[in-house]
Amino acid sequence: MRTGIATVCLSGTLKEKMQACAIAGFDGIEIFEQDLVTSSLSPEDVRKMAADLGLGLDLYQPFRDFDGVTPELLKANLKRAEAKFQLMGRLGMDTILVCSNVATTTIDDDGLRAAQLRDLAELAGDHGVKVAYEALAWGRYVNDYEHAHRLVEMVDHPNLGTCLDSFHILSRDWDTAAIEDINAEKIFFVQVADAPKLSMDVLSWSRHYRVFPGEGQFELAKFMGHVVRAGYTGPVSLEVFNDVFRQSDVERTAVDAMRSLIWLEEQSAKWLADSEADAGTQAAGRRRYPMELATLPKVNEPAGFNFAEVKADDTAQLEKLLGQLGFEFEGRHRTKDVQLWTMGQARVIINEQAASHAEPAIAALGFDVDSPVIASARAQQLKAPVVARKVQADEEVFQGISAPDSTEIFLCQGNPDGTAAWTQEFGEGLEHPRARQNAVIDHVNLAQPWQHFDEAVLFYTSALALEPLPFAEVPSPSGLVRSQVMETSNGAVRLVLNLAPVQQASATKTYQEHIAFAVDDLVATARSARGRGLEFLQIPANYYEDLDARFDLEPGFLDTLQELNLLYDRDANGEFLHFYTATVGSVFFEMVERRGSYNGYGAPNAPVRHAVQYDSLHRA
Repeated sequence: MRTGIATVCLSGTLKEKMQACAIAGFDGIEIFEQDLVTSSLSPEDVRKMAADLGLGLDLYQPFRDFDGVTPELLKANLKRAEAKFQLMGRLGMDTILVCSNVATTTIDDDGLRAAQLRDLAELAGDHGVKVAYEALAWGRYVNDYEHAHRLVEMVDHPNLGTCLDSFHILSRDWDTAAIEDINAEKIFFVQVADAPKLSMDVLSWSRHYRVFPGEGQFELAKFMGHVVRAGYTGPVSLEVFNDVFRQSDVERTAVDAMRSLIWLEEQSAKWLADSEADAGTQAAGRRRYPMELATLPKVNEPAGFNFAEVKADDTAQLEKLLGQLGFEFEGRHRTKDVQLWTMGQARVIINEQAASHAEPAIAALGFDVDSPVIASARAQQLKAPVVARKVQADEEVFQGISAPDSTEIFLCQGNPDGTAAWTQEFGEGLEHPRARQNAVIDHVNLAQPWQHFDEAVLFYTSALALEPLPFAEVPSPSGLVRSQVMETSNGAVRLVLNLAPVQQASATKTYQEHIAFAVDDLVATARSARGRGLEFLQIPANYYEDLDARFDLEPGFLDTLQELNLLYDRDANGEFLHFYTATVGSVFFEMVERRGSYNGYGAPNAPVRHAVQYDSLHRA
């Protein structure tokens, strides 16, 4: 699949955008007219630079408001078009995007539109240019890709074809199956963009909230499957308008964009294979199409968390906190300045290496996977940076990659019994360990920088096969917190990505991250922790009055919850009990108990936690 991206997707100058696209590995680019108009590079400079970088110049865009106009305006439009065709000759480009008219059309007549598009195609032919006509979702009279293609068929000119744009099609819920009926020779260009499902006017939705494939909720694999079946072989190019992307680092955004197309290519191949198998037409293997879709090394979703790592300069508070919760100190690593603490199968590494002046913070997560080497190879093909750690000859070699927020992700070979061989590298822990309690890492909550939130969703979806659930927004004293749950199908791995409010007045971090541990008996765990002097997050009495009104709990049970600062939630499937510790640096811990088949996170309690933490931070 030939990959492309529109320069409008990225921040920076045209030169910076082109360099970033080449570094990310794109085959070609679309030049957005404003980027050229504002550039100090001449068209000839752009042409040479593209050649030097190995980038094709695939599409010049946009040419707006051409068809369905009066004869006087048509004449002016053709003059304007000829100037653009001459410019494209200097650039060495042969395809232009023409959008269906929004602003200047006054005549709703397909016959007239076809005649005017024929005039444009004739002029384009004189300059060796192909016109890709696109139905904008908000076009005044033409807003449906099938309507646009009917006009192309009416004109029947070799220099006029259609452009299929996933946003304009999927935002209007048009059926994509009809794409297969379009003559592939008349599909001149394909643009793709994802988007969250929003209730707003389609123009505003398009201009501000498009995202890269895998970061929204559109059925892009299905869309691309129909395009492939139609026989299309040209570029598949990203056209994404997004306020965040236009403010983010250009090279990093280009890599994220490239990752999204690699993921889309794999998902499209899978959709084709699955749909053909369902139809009973391809029992012998995958059918071949003119556009070959590359696939990645296949991996299963993680089987569970292997460990969580917290890095700090001064670890005394962390050690105290884990001990109060009931974790056992298993000792220090024999060659590294790290500690291991465990409770059942929940493992926490405290890392003191290269942590000078560092407040405690979550630094790394380990996941159990079937084959760490294959999983790492897949992640690297998806443009994930490699994280290497020095090891001795007799030590476990971890396959590591870096997440968008710089959290290090390690792909580990877990054992069926939940143990990990690398723990043997630690020793001289507690001489008299406490009675072991059954516990696992239930979920990890990571705060995401505003400019990398969508990137993180795609990273964990594509590299770790986690499934994103519909996002939620949680109120806090400093603003709404967007919360995105990523999890495996069986809930063995749950990762919560939170887009924290932007702090305007202070550099102080007022939103923290945490690791949650699941135990069998939370009340007993809380009593034991209190006996060891644990400082609980103090929950207001008003919360328990509200809890009683909502759930009509047995008085003795309600008293126990309030006595121990426990929070509670219930749904049709079960119950959820949990408590939080105080924060150390930017980290706190949560202990949870899931009863029945409860699968949530106590979301109604999140505003309480945010408010108490905010109050505690500002008091401090």
